[in-house]
Amino acid sequence: MPFVKKVKSDAYFSRFQVKYRRRREGKTDYYARKRLVTQAKNKYNAPKYRLVVRFTNRDIIVQIVYARLQGDFVLTAARSKELPRYGINHGLTNWTAAYATGLLCARRALTKLGLADKYEGVSEPDGTISMTEALDDEDAPRPFKCYLDVGLKRTSTGHRVFGAMKGASDGGIFIPHSEKRFPGYDPESKELDAEVLKKYIFGGHVAEYMESLEEEDDERFKKQFATYLADGVGSEDMEEIYTNAYAAIREDPTFKPSEKTKDWKAESLKYKKHKRTLEERREAIQTKIAAFKAGGGDAAEEDGDDDDDEE
Repeated sequence: MPFVKKVKSDAYFSRFQVKYRRRREGKTDYYARKRLVTQAKNKYNAPKYRLVVRFTNRDIIVQIVYARLQGDFVLTAARSKELPRYGINHGLTNWTAAYATGLLCARRALTKLGLADKYEGVSEPDGTISMTEALDDEDAPRPFKCYLDVGLKRTSTGHRVFGAMKGASDGGIFIPHSEKRFPGYDPESKELDAEVLKKYIFGGHVAEYMESLEEEDDERFKKQFATYLADGVGSEDMEEIYTNAYAAIREDPTFKPSEKTKDWKAESLKYKKHKRTLEERREAIQTKIAAFKAGGGDAAEEDGDDDDDEE
């Protein structure tokens, strides 16, 4: 194929469209967002809810979000940093913490909507797939429905994002999903091993790793699980910790602000530059004019002295 010169004329640039800012920054997949946000036209003004799961280095954030023309609005949110309140003090970014955070977000949303008593979800998870179904009573409200929003994460089998989804589903929210991406799913037999999934829900995979590491490399074990050992938490305590935590989450999922050691609002206001009033601005201008005149007068006097010396 011969060389073809790429001509970028005025016509080219007049037709060129810059992509959306969040697309340029690599933050939003608008192809996926359009399908997660767009609601059917016969469901006027009925928002389409999304279970948004995001991960940082030290935190897991689960939110239930809906879109308006003004932007996205958050119905409820939960973070893994809240889990120490329920007895989970370690491993706040692992698969089990994602499950607990999803469960907390779901129970918090249903409590806010007044559906917590009607849709309890799966109070004793056993690793099987169970969708939240509508109640038999005709006058009963339908289950709260939302769709999983994974953002830019790779949806590989066993990913933590599906742990958060499983927790929200067991919490009583209807999230359409299949069993294919949970840990324990075998793609060849196309079956889910419920025992493996249950092990992940109750932190069994962490307990197994603790035991194996203690046998193989005791020094590395003491270093890696130093915070666990300092609190007297061993591999045999994992299941009990998470079982008690799930029960505590169901008992009281409401948000409670943590106790602050300082009044951070007052601390931040100390360094805030307050906007000057009109009188203060005018006074500052007059001060500058006076200083300028004073400086100019001194300079003129010095010039006069120099001329006298020359004579």
